[in-house]
Amino acid sequence: VQLQASGGGLVQAGDSLRLSCAASGRTFSSYIMGWFRQAPGKEREFVAAISRSGGRTDYADSVKGRFTISRDNAKSTVDLQMNSLKPEDTAVYYCAADGSPLMASGPSRYDFWGQGTQVTVSS
Repeated sequence: VQLQASGGGLVQAGDSLRLSCAASGRTFSSYIMGWFRQAPGKEREFVAAISRSGGRTDYADSVKGRFTISRDNAKSTVDLQMNSLKPEDTAVYYCAADGSPLMASGPSRYDFWGQGTQVTVSS
């Protein structure tokens, strides 16, 4: 499956931003979808994941209550709504697809990755 992330940009602290990831190729609904981020000099870290049906979601503690992941299997898209952004949210954000049946937060579990979109939050 091919993934294309979009929606990044430069915002101020407290602002909102919505990232979107469009998938093409294999059956989108067969994949658990996740969002990860990587800040300069840091390892890639888990942000959020959503089950194949969209009925279950999981978040990193650092974004709980501020970010919301959602998916539209009919449109083959997964979105990340980010509210109350903080400077520490600055990173390149990646969407990823996991073909295994169980949700996981480890990057190594994900089979396909998008190219990343930059999010910069100024203070």
